[in-house]
Amino acid sequence: MTLHTYVDPERFVTGTVGSPGQRTFFVQAHDGSRTTSAALEKEQVRVLAERMDAMLDLLTRRASSASPIPVVARPEDRDDAPLHAPVEEDFRVVVLRIAWDGDAERVLIEASSEPAEDDDDLSGDVLAVQITGAAARAFVARAESVVAAGRPPCPFCTLPLDPEGHICPRANGYRRR
Repeated sequence: MTLHTYVDPERFVTGTVGSPGQRTFFVQAHDGSRTTSAALEKEQVRVLAERMDAMLDLLTRRASSASPIPVVARPEDRDDAPLHAPVEEDFRVVVLRIAWDGDAERVLIEASSEPAEDDDDLSGDVLAVQITGAAARAFVARAESVVAAGRPPCPFCTLPLDPEGHICPRANGYRRR
């Protein structure tokens, strides 16, 4: 098992390598001379952003005083730069977990290459990152834009449209051009 731990890294972002339809998605943590790039599926990025955003919204609503979590990503927190090069896959993500550490006021993100036998422990290669609420909002904003930058969805079946056409299962195999 290899554990890659980052607490308030310089960067924690998601990005892609390749052209739409052929993209490989990554989450990447970078701090100083260390970079960890974990490959994952587009749907995993979408769900991670969705769940993290929902968790941040819930925490903001429940805060009794000034929340350390901004309501939306602040422009100064956004990171739209490309992934730190060279992008080399350290492992492929199978399990993703997020949590809130109220004492440290940090979002915890764990990505693992293997499912765990016990719900409390992760196994295989693990990327464990702790970031502020502001950094988490910025991560969510970037993840949503990265996912949306792909091929547009078919208006009938929502599967991605290819530039050369699309065989739509809802249209009984009829190819739209």
